[in-house]
Amino acid sequence: MSQQQSAAPAPQSAVATVAQRRDWWRDAVIYQVYPRSFADSNGDGMGDLEGVRSRLPYLRDLGVDAVWLSPFYASPQADAGYDVADYRAVDPMFGTLLDADALIRDAHTLGLRIIVDLVPNHSSDQHEWFKRALAEGTGSASRDRYHFRPGKGKNGELPPNDWESIFGGPAWTRVTEPDGTPGEWYLHLFAPEQPDFNWEHPAVGDEFRSILRFWLDMGVDGFRIDVAHGLVKAAGLPDLGSRDQVKLLGNDVMPFFDQDGVHTIYRQWRHILDEYSGKGKGPEGPSSEGRGRETGGRIFVAEAWTPTVERTAHYVRADELHQAFNFQYLSTAWDAEELRVVIDRTLDAMRPVGAPATWVLSNHDVTRHATRFANPPGLGTQIRTAGDRDLGLRRARAATLLMLALPGSAYVYQGEELGLPDVTDLPDEVRQDPAYFRGAGQDGFRDGCRVPIPWTREGSSYGFGAGGSWLPQPDSWAGLSIEAQTGVPGSTLELYRTALAARRAHPDLGAGDGVEWLKAPEGVLAFRRGEFVCVANTGGESVIVPSYGRVLLASDETAETTGGETKLPADTTVWWTTA
Repeated sequence: MSQQQSAAPAPQSAVATVAQRRDWWRDAVIYQVYPRSFADSNGDGMGDLEGVRSRLPYLRDLGVDAVWLSPFYASPQADAGYDVADYRAVDPMFGTLLDADALIRDAHTLGLRIIVDLVPNHSSDQHEWFKRALAEGTGSASRDRYHFRPGKGKNGELPPNDWESIFGGPAWTRVTEPDGTPGEWYLHLFAPEQPDFNWEHPAVGDEFRSILRFWLDMGVDGFRIDVAHGLVKAAGLPDLGSRDQVKLLGNDVMPFFDQDGVHTIYRQWRHILDEYSGKGKGPEGPSSEGRGRETGGRIFVAEAWTPTVERTAHYVRADELHQAFNFQYLSTAWDAEELRVVIDRTLDAMRPVGAPATWVLSNHDVTRHATRFANPPGLGTQIRTAGDRDLGLRRARAATLLMLALPGSAYVYQGEELGLPDVTDLPDEVRQDPAYFRGAGQDGFRDGCRVPIPWTREGSSYGFGAGGSWLPQPDSWAGLSIEAQTGVPGSTLELYRTALAARRAHPDLGAGDGVEWLKAPEGVLAFRRGEFVCVANTGGESVIVPSYGRVLLASDETAETTGGETKLPADTTVWWTTA
């Protein structure tokens, strides 16, 4: 069974229609670019905006609808740019504002939308506001923009409460006052270089509304909101009363996460975004008559780690955000029963609020799914062992076809279309994840999914750039490069290209709010969407399933159809059309 036997690329008219639709985000495939690791234009070993711009045609040809860029703002890079010193400037390592403008314009010309990261929970400790707060001392108005508190104990030597940093250790750091004495403590839910904003202070809200307008005026099509669940803290900053708090995340509402007050902020933001929706500077598509025409809505995407998908749905009510990452799905094992439960719960939760479900398997904070699925289930989303590489890739390919068949929007993390595994054997001396250096807390192995991607079979960094790469790439990546996989039947890259073309072309794929489950053997998921059928075998043995029509695509070419039945290999997904 050849995966290339149907699903021709979408016609240009279809591409233009997707680019111009106001509700494009309901079925969009959004590609995450981690700028450090995508493409290096100047040979300094670090990816940059000009590198991204030069590779936009690749993303267009891959078949995605939008590109989400991780932070490229001015930053000391204590946490790879998620510590922002200036929200209106580009860090010199990535380029200039002119480079950002050129990237946005080129993307729109190619029919791609641009989503930028927004980091509103915390700033860098090098942000002018925070530097001023330190310089002005205890009691200054500048300190009210952050969470400064006196310590406990006889001499204030203990943190103000028992909150722990996500990166390990206490969530508080004591400052030295201008006169040289030990002074107040400030809150940082992540690294000490990332002080949390106090969103009770009106200046914080004013500043971020201005930042939104700055980038909207630049022409961006939306924002991914980092730590969207963390902006508001419980009144009085109460003790949690337990240790190892990171292990509690995702199980309950915490005093520093998923507080109801965040929704007031997002309702205010939505008014701003709605002002800009339809004002032009979006993708023009091949048939457009120029910039400034009505080109569709801008969007917000929430990174909101919540205890349940039902609470996630609160973020995407009609007057708030447009999408929220489905971390419950990302965290689910490759198991038919578990996947069906989370799919049903997701669709059931999103349907009442009228928001699209989102599906994601990898990102810059978790072990790539080709490696997660190579290991036994239950190890979490940060894994230190390579596992069975062949098994992981086979499952990853099958999981991708399952994800792209579900109703709603899907996210693709750079390099997953190449089948890249995590690099689990990076030397300690090259690691840069701040959590790695802080003991308890996250495992701190995020560097493994951030290694620069390979473009060519040869070169100092397999085409990433002329001067090597900021994290070392494995020798095996030459064979996984874009050059090595392009045009090769059965390669993971061609699987993605064909799947994205079929998804765009088939009228029953993309947006929607439900599936019709079909009877299937144990370990198999089967569902129908109109004249489309998806069957995924998550088990370790081949199974016999009905043949539902003409095969569009299979993650494993050894699937065999005889008469009215198909022998579906282990860890394989097949798409059919019944038309």
